[in-house]
Amino acid sequence: MTTLELLQKTRAAMGSIAAAGAEKKNALLLAMADSLEAHCAEILAANAEDMAAARDRITDVMLDRLKLDENRITGMANGIRDTVRLPDHTGRVLSEVVRPNGIVIDKVQVPLGLVAIIYESRPNVTSDAAALAVKSGNVCMLRSGKEAYRSARAIVVALKAGDPDIVNIVEDTSHASAQELMTAKGLVDLLIPRGGAGLIRACVENATVPCIETGTGICHVYVDKAADLAKAVNIIVNAKASRPSVCNAEEVCLVHRDVAAQFLPLLKKAIVDDRAAAGLVPVELRLDPAAARIIDGTPAGERDFDTEFLDYILAVGVVDSVDAAIAHIAAHSTHHSDCIVTEDAAAAKKFTEQVDSAAV
Repeated sequence: MTTLELLQKTRAAMGSIAAAGAEKKNALLLAMADSLEAHCAEILAANAEDMAAARDRITDVMLDRLKLDENRITGMANGIRDTVRLPDHTGRVLSEVVRPNGIVIDKVQVPLGLVAIIYESRPNVTSDAAALAVKSGNVCMLRSGKEAYRSARAIVVALKAGDPDIVNIVEDTSHASAQELMTAKGLVDLLIPRGGAGLIRACVENATVPCIETGTGICHVYVDKAADLAKAVNIIVNAKASRPSVCNAEEVCLVHRDVAAQFLPLLKKAIVDDRAAAGLVPVELRLDPAAARIIDGTPAGERDFDTEFLDYILAVGVVDSVDAAIAHIAAHSTHHSDCIVTEDAAAAKKFTEQVDSAAV
């Protein structure tokens, strides 16, 4: 089907989900989760085709983002089940006014309608987006990146077990289909881009439908002078090296000057030397001048503190105080996820109150 035909088909299904009560939506979500696991073999076969086509064309880190296995599919299904436990806000009365003549005016929360989501090469976004749309009483049009299309389509086939029309995926992965979603006034009620800076910028600049400007993930971990340094090392190894391709992976490490000489060698040993010795990919450290005087690494370039690497690369800087860390984050952050490691409650309070990010 063409993108326009799919949009029309999806929009026609709005009534069935918007009018569904919490019990019916939750039953639908549980059926979607069960079907996802039941179709595991078909999804993995489609993912193997995507992986084979992408190999030698994208980095190993991005291949990991694309890859599915049984555990990841189970995690996706459990993510859908988690939405069942979320409160249902459809029909919630936000405010009520009684006029002098007795008329009662209620402000009531209702579904948006058709939510379109354009995303790149993470197949699990397919089930996440569909589940949240259904939970909130919306229909959903998905547009996957071409590298993940076979996987995403197989996931959508599985998700249709509950209702065949409320979740659909665009069959055309060219730029033309993305442009169609951006300009489908009267059909798309909200457009959400999930991906890199280029995708988000294209949607914000070209969309004629309402669009949420999501953010890329230049995420910071600040190691305070009052930090437990062993804890800080473990946190950073996990935040940087467990899955560097995800948007909340750490990209910048800031260290208080008072502990930098003690902490940075510990960090380098854990994230560079020990990983290399274990046959794992070592993290390349991009160091500001103060950090470079303490440990070996690559001198940080002009844009390294403003780059979402999505790779085994970490920009490292030394700051004089928690205030300096907050100021650095304000200047360079994309307001996604930022962290302080400290045993000082006052420093933690200041950081969490003053850093303006979605997760702190």
